[in-house]
Amino acid sequence: MAITLAFDVYGTLIDTQAVAEKLREYVGSQADEFAANWRQKQLEYSFRKGLMGKYEDFSICTKQSLDYTCESMQLALSKDDRQSLLQEYSSLPAFEDVKKTLAELKQHKVRVFAFSNGLREQLEPLLQQANILHLFEGVVSVHDVQSFKPDPKVYKHFLKQTLSTKNETWLVSSNSFDVYGALSEGWKAVWLNRDSKGHLDPWGKQPTAEIENLRELSHLCLEAGSSEKAKDQSILYYGGLPFSLNERG
Repeated sequence: MAITLAFDVYGTLIDTQAVAEKLREYVGSQADEFAANWRQKQLEYSFRKGLMGKYEDFSICTKQSLDYTCESMQLALSKDDRQSLLQEYSSLPAFEDVKKTLAELKQHKVRVFAFSNGLREQLEPLLQQANILHLFEGVVSVHDVQSFKPDPKVYKHFLKQTLSTKNETWLVSSNSFDVYGALSEGWKAVWLNRDSKGHLDPWGKQPTAEIENLRELSHLCLEAGSSEKAKDQSILYYGGLPFSLNERG
């Protein structure tokens, strides 16, 4: 079975909380809270615009959520300060486990794509400056269908763009809404729970697998891709314990 991996970008490959370092120049000890609020509002705006059918690209959601966070926290950042922060968002680093894992997957002929709410013209420079763009077969943006995750049509768009099937496609994401979006479309989905403190919504459906870092992903995918038993019977032996992909989602 040929495996296609669809990697979410922001929060999965790219560390959005790293913007807190720049924020400390402006808001001091409130930087971590500000970064978390900014990210939460950014996602909320994408959900709302998608549901209302009033699409505006992700960079606009990012700017508007920054403005909201400044107002809600009563922090008077100047226009230049805000522009500097938006620029920082375009040069965020990758998590330390990303490059090595992507290189291993590429070496083993796993198809690897970036799949994001962001604009392609912003994603490619971001991944390039993180020195990982060359490790992807391609970059798929939801912008082409004028909506956001977890709208079902963005997952259909990914399959069309990559010539993949839902049975062979795995999403890898740290965002639970993305995981459920992929599962609802019949994909496999790996939840990357980096801090081991995240919680999934109690919707009665579990991800195909849960991992704490991307280093675990290489082994998981190689087992799934090389084992006839995994293909025919949907059984993986991972960490010494068997689990059924059919039973887990």
